[in-house]
Amino acid sequence: MSRYDRYVLSQYLLFFGFFALILVAVFWINRAVSLFDWLIGDGQSVLAFLEISALSLPNLVRMVLPLAAFAATVWVTNRLNSESELTVLRATGSSPWQLARPAMAFGVIGALMMSALSLFLLPASLAQMDLREAELARSVSAKLLKPGSFLHPTDGVTFFIGSIDDQGTLNNVFLNDQRSSDVEVTYTSDKAYLVRDGDEAHLILVDGLAQRQEIGSDRLSTTAFADFSQPLGAVSPVPADAPRPLRNIPTLDLLQDRDGITQADGHAAGAQAEELHLRFARATVTLAVVMIAVSTLMLGGFSRFGIWKQLLGAFCLLILIEGLRGVVSDPVLDNAAMWPIVYLPSALGLLIAVLFLHLASRPQAFSRQRFRRETAI
Repeated sequence: MSRYDRYVLSQYLLFFGFFALILVAVFWINRAVSLFDWLIGDGQSVLAFLEISALSLPNLVRMVLPLAAFAATVWVTNRLNSESELTVLRATGSSPWQLARPAMAFGVIGALMMSALSLFLLPASLAQMDLREAELARSVSAKLLKPGSFLHPTDGVTFFIGSIDDQGTLNNVFLNDQRSSDVEVTYTSDKAYLVRDGDEAHLILVDGLAQRQEIGSDRLSTTAFADFSQPLGAVSPVPADAPRPLRNIPTLDLLQDRDGITQADGHAAGAQAEELHLRFARATVTLAVVMIAVSTLMLGGFSRFGIWKQLLGAFCLLILIEGLRGVVSDPVLDNAAMWPIVYLPSALGLLIAVLFLHLASRPQAFSRQRFRRETAI
């Protein structure tokens, strides 16, 4: 690798880190607002908020990595062109293929980063995040221990706590149970304790009163008790044996045990093929967008008016590639044998880049065609 290649590659990596940091920060702040409202508002600690935020970072990086690579390529190539560095190098005999070598190396590095992220880090982080979110959703303290508010831990149950002391004792407890169609029961107690048995929450009432009213009549009976246990129902929104989402399944399992995944989690062969090859295709798309950016900007020579036409063209091609990625999934979902079309956006992008670099290496042809058009007019 020449000194020029090392210099330009270092610039690509520098601005890639800058743009990735900015984009991740923007997406993370948007995500953090909803996380903060859910976790902190439900009584969780700041540590739980930071943990869920950290587990969501790989997915955020996966979304912004191609955009950051594209932006870094456009920025550095445009700067080299505006400062006439590319013009000087081309005047000394360097071809567009030689000038694009740092971008190729940068695209390969970005593709390797995306491969590690998409194939290994992302499924593991998503699985762990879903597990932690389920645990937090099952947390009794997060769902029920909110003094001063009327809560509904399950259908037909209204729960109120006046205050909670330092030992965790619930004071001035009110519980209304309307889960039965025949009778409505209201419990009041000076003190109570909340315990959990698996996914079931139980309220232990001490020194209280139970008022029982039969539906459809005016009959009311009261019973004083020294202690009483009242089940509140399940507090877990997700069954323990729920099937794994496809995005959480490790890549090695998708490669080696598709039949087992279908039997255990119910995912069809087409859905598995689409998910597996999409993980590989993300890496090739990263390389494709980098090559599209550099090859499109190579089409234009030095101009005091800039290369805004090439910039607009590169951006339109990026939109085209991203749009194709959303189209090719449906046929694979219907027929797993159609998996090669998942790589169609990447292949198209690389073919366009090769074509543009080939045209950029023949500027005389453009000049002759433009001269002929002007002469004809």
